[in-house]
Amino acid sequence: MGPLLEQLYYALGELAGPDGLSRLFFMLFPLFLIFELPMTIMVLLGVLRWFARRRTSVPMISTYRPRVSCIITCYSEGMDVQTTLLSLCEQTYPGHIEMIPVVDGATMNQATLNAVRRFHVDPQLYPKRHLRPIAKWQRGGRVSSLNAGLSLASGEIVMALDGDTSFDNNMVSAIVRHFEDPSVPAVAGSLRVRNVWASWVTAMQALEYLLSIHLSKIGLGEWNLVNNVSGAFGAFRRNFLINIGGWNTHTAEDLDLTLRIKSYFKRHNLRIPFEPEAIGHTDAPVTLRQFLMQRLRWDGDLFFLYVRKHNHSIDPKLLGWPSFLMILVSGFFFQLVLPFIIFSYTLLALFILPGRTLLFLFLLIYLLYLLITALMFGAMMLLVSDRPRQDLTLGMLVPVFPLFMLFMRCWSAVAMLNEMFRRGHEESSMAPWWVLKRATRF
Repeated sequence: MGPLLEQLYYALGELAGPDGLSRLFFMLFPLFLIFELPMTIMVLLGVLRWFARRRTSVPMISTYRPRVSCIITCYSEGMDVQTTLLSLCEQTYPGHIEMIPVVDGATMNQATLNAVRRFHVDPQLYPKRHLRPIAKWQRGGRVSSLNAGLSLASGEIVMALDGDTSFDNNMVSAIVRHFEDPSVPAVAGSLRVRNVWASWVTAMQALEYLLSIHLSKIGLGEWNLVNNVSGAFGAFRRNFLINIGGWNTHTAEDLDLTLRIKSYFKRHNLRIPFEPEAIGHTDAPVTLRQFLMQRLRWDGDLFFLYVRKHNHSIDPKLLGWPSFLMILVSGFFFQLVLPFIIFSYTLLALFILPGRTLLFLFLLIYLLYLLITALMFGAMMLLVSDRPRQDLTLGMLVPVFPLFMLFMRCWSAVAMLNEMFRRGHEESSMAPWWVLKRATRF
C-alpha cells in the first residue's frame, strides 16, 4: 500500500468512530456544496436547452435595423481606444452606428484625447458609421461619462463599452436582433480575455471568464436569470434607460443598473437575454497585485449594492419570484455569505482536524470541485465554444482552477470586510473622491 493510500486508510478509520457518520456528513457536505451543486445542474441544463434550441431553430430574416449609439468610456487608454473604434467601424451590421467616445478628465489625458481626435472615419470605406467624440475636461468618473454620452445619443439602442475593449465584427448584429422583442430592455454581451498568456494570472482569469461569464450566462439566460449586464459590454433600449434615469452615481454601475432594471420585471414582464455570439475582448490584470486590487473593489461593491443600496428593492413583488430567488441564492448566498463560510470552514479544518483527516477531506472536496470544473469545461468545449482550438489550451489549467477559486472566495471575504468597516466603495478609482463623497450615502 502506497503512503498516500495508507494515509487515506487511517483517515477513514478516524471517521469510523461512534460519531463518525455525523462527522463525515458535516465535513463532506458543508452548506456550500449543498447549494452549489443544484446551481451547477441548473446552468448545465440551461446550456443543454440552449444547444438543442439552437440546433432546431429556423433562421429568421428580419428588417429590424435600428440606429445604434455606442458610448465608449475613455480615461487612460491612449492609442488602444483606436482599436475599439476600428472594431466598431468594421461591424457587419447594415444599419447606422454612432460612436461616442467620452474622454473623462481630458485635461490630464491628452494621449487618449489625441488618439480619439486623430481617428478618422472614411465615409467611403465605412458608410453609416458616425464619430461624435466628447471631451469632458473635468474628471467626473465612469458614470458621469456614460450619462454625458447618453444625453447626446440618438440611437434607439445604446451600448455601454470600455475604451480598451475590441469586438468581433458580428457583435452589433447579434445583439440588436433581441431588441425586436419589446419586452427586452437590455442585452448582456460576452467577454473574453485578450491577453490570455501574458501571465499565469491572466490565464486563470481567461478560464474564469470562459466558465463564469460565457458558459454560466448561457445557462442562466435560458431561465431569464442573467445576474448582471457587464459594464464593459452591455446594450440597452435608450427610451427605457432614460425613463429610469440613466446610470447612477456610485461604483459598480453595471450591477446597480441591472438591479434597477430587474425591479421592473414583475410589473412589465421583462427579460434580459444573454447573447454568446456578441463577444468583446478585454485585457485582464497581469500581476497578482493588480488582480487582487480589482477584485477587492468588485467584491466589496457587491456588499454595498445588495446590503446598503438595494435592500429595499429585493422584493418578489418587484422582481418576480424567479429573479427574487436567484438574487437570494446567487447574490446574497454565493457572493456575500459563501465566502465567509469557506474562509471559516478552511480555518477550522486547519486548526481542529487531525492531519490525516484533513488530508482526506481536502482531497475529497478538491476532487468534487475538480469534477464540477471538468463537467463545465467539457460542456463549454462540446456545446458552446466557437474557438475550440483556442479554448482547448485552457484545459491544462482545469486541475488548478478549484484551488484558484478557493483562494478567490477567501479574498472575497476580505473585500467585504473592507467594505463593511472601511466603506471601500468610496475609495474606488472609477470616480474622483469628491464625486463619491457628494453622492447620497447608504
